[in-house]
Amino acid sequence: MEITASMVKELREKTGAGMMDCKKALQETSGDMEKAIDVLREKGLSKAAKKADRIAAEGLIGVEVSADYKKAALVEINSETDFVAKNEEFQQLVKDVTNLVLEKAPATLEELFALQLNGQTVQEELTAKISKIGENMNIRRFERLEVENGRLISYVHGAGKIVSIVKLETSSQDAKVEELGKDVAMQVAAMNPKYISEKDVDQEYLNHEREVLKQQAINENNELPEGKRKPEEIVLKMLEGRLKKELKEVCLLDQAFVKEAKKSVGEVVAETAKELGADITVAQIARFEVGEGIEKKQENFAEEVAKQMGN
Repeated sequence: MEITASMVKELREKTGAGMMDCKKALQETSGDMEKAIDVLREKGLSKAAKKADRIAAEGLIGVEVSADYKKAALVEINSETDFVAKNEEFQQLVKDVTNLVLEKAPATLEELFALQLNGQTVQEELTAKISKIGENMNIRRFERLEVENGRLISYVHGAGKIVSIVKLETSSQDAKVEELGKDVAMQVAAMNPKYISEKDVDQEYLNHEREVLKQQAINENNELPEGKRKPEEIVLKMLEGRLKKELKEVCLLDQAFVKEAKKSVGEVVAETAKELGADITVAQIARFEVGEGIEKKQENFAEEVAKQMGN
């Protein structure tokens, strides 16, 4: 497969690795972008692999929480430009659809599109807005949460570009529960944890990360002068230490608390629970970021002109 300059550029932007390293990784993986990212990570060359799935697209995240804090909804609606995302009609559409999800609890996007909104289906309402505003839009995803004993608390960052919700299960009605929830939701928005705790980590993720870190450790060891290379069993022990460190970064309760780095989020939750004399459990988290994982088309004006000229 031909490795194009645009492919190298994309991989470089995703990982922060050097141009030649990116080209070699793509050649090694026959142009497979995700495998190339892993190759660069294994070689210790990727400086920003965590950003690999955050290709931007425009739009807005809607969030609504019921008055009793027992139900909450998140909805992502995308637009072609940020200009439209700031349009009042678009923002009202996001609010209306999010409230509909909160009230009607559809199970799928198909069910959501079939619901009634302003005298027509959501799909018809969306089509009408596209026609009126003159830009393509898409209701991409939604999530709805409920809690029986506790409360749901949201955090909005960047005027709706990143939104998170945290479900706290507790019998306490103290205002400090909401304060804690806001802090934890802010943590989720800022640090984007994959899991709540280590016990939630799935085996597939562990196997993948262990293999990447193992190859990384082997490569680093092989680069040492022969007399300084470590025995394989030592390398494998180091691997488990690295994996443990990574899990602390992807598991919410093990992360350093953004407002007080000397404490973990789990320690902050435990301290609040002790202070209030009631158990507090972080039972569920949800986080939407506008355009997360959507590949945005890059226009190259010079190339387009060249094509038109037949060059």
